[in-house]
Amino acid sequence: MRVIEIKEFGAPDMLVPATRPDPAAPAAGTGEILIKVLAAGINRPDVLQRKGHYPVPAGASDIPGLEVAGEILGGDLSHADNVFGLKVGDKVCALVQGGGYADLCTAPVAQCLPYPKGFTDQEAAALPETFYTVWSNVFMRGQLAEGETLLVQGGSSGIGVTAILIAKALGHTVFVTAGTDEKCAACVALGADLAINYKTQDFVEEVKKATDGKGVNVILDMVTGVYVQKEIDCLADDGRIVIIAIQGGSKAEVSTNQILRRRLTITGSTLRPRPVSFKKQITKQLSENVWPLLNAGKLKPVIYKTFTLDQAADAHALMESSEHVGKIVLTV
Repeated sequence: MRVIEIKEFGAPDMLVPATRPDPAAPAAGTGEILIKVLAAGINRPDVLQRKGHYPVPAGASDIPGLEVAGEILGGDLSHADNVFGLKVGDKVCALVQGGGYADLCTAPVAQCLPYPKGFTDQEAAALPETFYTVWSNVFMRGQLAEGETLLVQGGSSGIGVTAILIAKALGHTVFVTAGTDEKCAACVALGADLAINYKTQDFVEEVKKATDGKGVNVILDMVTGVYVQKEIDCLADDGRIVIIAIQGGSKAEVSTNQILRRRLTITGSTLRPRPVSFKKQITKQLSENVWPLLNAGKLKPVIYKTFTLDQAADAHALMESSEHVGKIVLTV
């Protein structure tokens, strides 16, 4: 099969086409299936892995790619985790620990969902990583509840766009930050109630103004560093900050007095190392709460650009430029 390998850690051109033996269909009892990959999503962790900053979990493929869409070729379809009754020939999108940039990929059946009605391969491939990440962090860990407001740092990223779409579809008020007026306008066009240019505006001041001084209930933070104290300043009482990346640095100085006095929560998570049992919970909640919206056409991923598998290096260069709004996808 064709794959994209990381020749050595470094720039996008370290992603090179190669061939490897086809994986065998997983045996009974493994809970895994074999997928003919038709499209694969590009995500920020792929970039970190290519640079040597995101170690591959034990037992996972060293081939990059954390989400795929394609056709089931075989595997352990009689497993109890096959709750959708998937069979050979069905099309699924899947969250995987690696191996997505390839013709063939194995995936736990517990982390597979059927294509939403009318979705293309590219649209289906744009779902798993960001939808699992947003749901598990904003709604499970952050516990965003009815009537509450969400602030997303980096609203034009793949994660940010997904957070806007899901939260708005479920009736929440959504504020975002972005680095240009054009990206802010794009976020508003996607449904954000307020988009703040963090380079020219003080997001604490803007959030306070928009909430009559009350602040927001949940913040999805991909920056951290000096942002954490500012986020504390614009949280409502009992508010929650959920950290999913540390693009602004791994250290922060914060006012613990505010945390105590206003009952604030600062938490965080990474998805890739979590066990299948946890991801199975996310699959169930997505199927119950989000897939009906996708099937009804009320929610759709935003795809900025697609590339062929052999153009993975170009796709990574675009990801690093941060020019995109939404998802970048490989057509396999």
